[in-house]
Amino acid sequence: MAVTLDLAEIQGTVLRNRPMPYYGAYLLFRVDDAASAREGVKRLLPHVTSAKDWEAPADQAWINIVFTAEGLRRIGVPSEIVDGFPIPFVQGMAARRVFLGDVGDADPANWDWPHGGNGFHLGLFLMGQSEEARAAKLALGHEAMRGLPGLRLLAHLDVGIPPTMREHFGYVDGLSRPFIEGEGGEPLPGQDVTKAGEFILGYENELGHIATGPGPEIFWRNGTFLSIRKIRQNVAAFRRFLRENAQTPEGEEFIAAKMMGRWRSGCPLALSPDRDDPSIVADPLRRNDFKYAQDDPDGHRTPVGCHIRRINPRDALDGTISDARTHRLLRRGAAYGPVLPEGAMEEDGEDRGIVLALINADPARQFEFVQSQWINDGDFVGEGSRADPIVGRRDLADDYAYPAKPVRKRLKGLPDFTVVRGGEHVFVPSISSLQWMAGLSGGIGNSP
Repeated sequence: MAVTLDLAEIQGTVLRNRPMPYYGAYLLFRVDDAASAREGVKRLLPHVTSAKDWEAPADQAWINIVFTAEGLRRIGVPSEIVDGFPIPFVQGMAARRVFLGDVGDADPANWDWPHGGNGFHLGLFLMGQSEEARAAKLALGHEAMRGLPGLRLLAHLDVGIPPTMREHFGYVDGLSRPFIEGEGGEPLPGQDVTKAGEFILGYENELGHIATGPGPEIFWRNGTFLSIRKIRQNVAAFRRFLRENAQTPEGEEFIAAKMMGRWRSGCPLALSPDRDDPSIVADPLRRNDFKYAQDDPDGHRTPVGCHIRRINPRDALDGTISDARTHRLLRRGAAYGPVLPEGAMEEDGEDRGIVLALINADPARQFEFVQSQWINDGDFVGEGSRADPIVGRRDLADDYAYPAKPVRKRLKGLPDFTVVRGGEHVFVPSISSLQWMAGLSGGIGNSP
């Protein structure tokens, strides 16, 4: 039976690709008065972009609204309903730090981006196809919150994908995503079709169950969760590591490709293992059309421990106890901070990195599993305690190895190329859910 998604109800960022390039911003608010928060939501509702009008918004800019668990309580959602949501969302990401590997410098005590534990309750995600479009949406967001003393702006972070399409380490970003059943159109070659319930509440998931939430159906249906990570990138350390482990610029590019699983152009090693071929990236029918189980089971082309093979093992785990289809994530990444000048081998004191917004209907089974078991532990692919060579933790192992001739290549002493600087699980309500919440009573600063 064909699945029909209610696109007019689902907030646009859940299903639709962001424009490339784009200019975006995160605005994070503290809620000290429920009536103020509800009034702010009412004012914003006519401007919230759904998946139905995402492709052709009137002003070529988009706005979406999210809540932390405490934010839902503060706007008036009863605690007994909020507490029925998944444990990671209810507890908040900072409370999950040991399981997620957020230790040492990445400990939440060092985070500089507000999270649920220190006051972030309501967030606005804005974006446009130009800086002018972003500025217009920012003005709209600020105007909607004007005169509401119970809402306080905690953070404003500009993000986006630059015209080069590359993040700070130099890799082209945003090339692969699952195809969601019922989203419309047809999947591209290599794009696996995933049950809608893996990403949206109210639909069947890969376990054969309907993904549901607590409380009245109008509150949770067509909603989902974003697992947000603010990750600072040490670009100079990455460049120095490549330089120290290669003899030529071509050798640096090869090592960078072996760590990621794609050349920095985005060309997959699976399709061009010995040299970069940007023409493959330019062809949407080719750039993701590959598998691992039959063509590259031992990782001679795409190393089993590289970044893209950890994040999405494709068919490599078929026949094992781990079903990769139940751990899929819909990834949205955006860079922040200025680009480190070309050739610079020392940091310049500027904060730069990436904000990941990972869409999943079950944060424990999806984001937290991938982060703890696939990114920070290599046991599932026979790599022991070796973590992801790009974004993994280094306190358990700091080396990376991949097949090469005449002998296996082993890179030692990987530094922390990245460090987590913020994170939270947030709920992305449907349009009807936002209307329902705007009509609630009670909450913080209100009489029950």
